[in-house]
Amino acid sequence: MLWFMDYVQLAFYRATAWDRDNSYGALTSTSRNLLDFETPNNLRFHVSSLVSPNYASSYTLGSVGLVDGSLSYLYTSRSLKPESRSGAISLRSLVPGYRHLQNLQHPVEASQWEQWRGGRRVDRRDAMLYGRLFLPNSTLEAMYLRRLSPKTQLKVSCVSDSRLANGGTLLAHLQYDAATHCTEYIYSTDGALLGVRGLYNFASELAYGHSSSDPPSYTAASTAGDIAAPHLRLNPSQPHGRFSVGGEVYYGLLNKSGGISTGLRFSTLPSHTGFPYTMTLTLNPLMGSLSGTYSVCASPMLALSSRFDFNVYSYESELQVGTELWRRRPIASQEGSLTSAAKESMPSKNPSHGASSSGDVLSGCVKARINQRGGMAILWEGRIKELLYTCGITMDLRGGENMFKGIGVEVQYSP
Repeated sequence: MLWFMDYVQLAFYRATAWDRDNSYGALTSTSRNLLDFETPNNLRFHVSSLVSPNYASSYTLGSVGLVDGSLSYLYTSRSLKPESRSGAISLRSLVPGYRHLQNLQHPVEASQWEQWRGGRRVDRRDAMLYGRLFLPNSTLEAMYLRRLSPKTQLKVSCVSDSRLANGGTLLAHLQYDAATHCTEYIYSTDGALLGVRGLYNFASELAYGHSSSDPPSYTAASTAGDIAAPHLRLNPSQPHGRFSVGGEVYYGLLNKSGGISTGLRFSTLPSHTGFPYTMTLTLNPLMGSLSGTYSVCASPMLALSSRFDFNVYSYESELQVGTELWRRRPIASQEGSLTSAAKESMPSKNPSHGASSSGDVLSGCVKARINQRGGMAILWEGRIKELLYTCGITMDLRGGENMFKGIGVEVQYSP
């Protein structure tokens, strides 16, 4: 389940109309959500609050042999108004699952961001500041996010810790998104790493963007809780899928080592009338690793994913399968008292997801994965009254008496 600060960061992306799916780093996001989910290994409690439309805070208390915790603060120049109460937030927006790609939008022109008053330009570029202090280790992490233009975004992340080389590290991303293609330039102080990523979409479904002089804002959400492109009119002539290809190259100036990878993805679009599915293939030629994934959203309540990894040098392989199953409860007798979260969680009628389930409300989600070596993980996420909970367990089915490797519970509350 997303942490509260991650949830607010996604709200910032939506408010500034930044498509986080249109990048090489998000090429395999669907399979990662369904197969690489993290399970808690201790008891942890989060208390968070959106104090104002521009300011959020979060406090964490946990126990891993000893008591630890963290303090987090976030500020954004753009006023955000997402649902922040833990008893009202849509579960779909908190549980990463199958990613439904939306039709691409033409970025607005830079001139449309300009605001003039009395002959002077008064518009500002949206920015977000985030900081988190871990206790008792006094580790500090921070992030600075700024929209430089309708097509450009700068993201700077850093960590300060005495246990790290040089006392910390800094990572900078400069992202350029032109809809049909996206480019990222990366620099890290860890080894003086330089890198570049790129993604190209063979897309013909582009719809012209907003005509407003203000920066566009996405407010609609799809049945998977992801960003939906508003005001799109689908017609039979539109393509039903999108093919994307990308790659990355990076080189460390200090350690004189580099790397390269490439990948491709095919995913269905909202105009597809069958089951939504996503296929990806990634290759790292230097390491000889090849990975293929196939994910399908069989229904609004069920998603399945599989991944096969193979190394052409060692001939080692691994197969992993996972699933995401949503649980719902009848609400016919209490429809008049539904909260906004319940109404948002009700699957709407969508030709790509099957029939409507307007008589039910989502109450939780179960994720599970297993690999050929007997490694298994189960995650159960949901809500009880005003509390959001995450329960997880990790097992080794071949471990005998030491079958259980970890178990944990996390609870989140925001008033």
